[in-house]
Amino acid sequence: MALKIRLARGGSKHRPFYHLVVAENTAPRDGRFVEKLGHYNPLLEHDNTERFVVKDDRAKYWISVGAKPTERVEKLLASKGLCDVPAIPNRPKKSAPKKKAQERMAKEAEENG
Repeated sequence: MALKIRLARGGSKHRPFYHLVVAENTAPRDGRFVEKLGHYNPLLEHDNTERFVVKDDRAKYWISVGAKPTERVEKLLASKGLCDVPAIPNRPKKSAPKKKAQERMAKEAEENG
């Protein structure tokens, strides 16, 4: 049974609200969970204390017994000092220019100086 610490979506359309839960990795996103650890409201200001609320002791416990937080949750927990800051790689490969465009840009740069 592999456990994950992840966000379960709540709230209405265009008004997201997330519960921080421990769930099995096979359970649906908003479905069955083991324990609720807190909540996250992305609509609040960054300095608001109610934006991200978590039970610190329970989060540390679940991490200690092997529950893996998702990337977003790991970033949120790191902001509270409950785990290390994750190394998030730079991923936008799709937005990079294709081969011919790169050749054209290199040629233009060479001509301009």
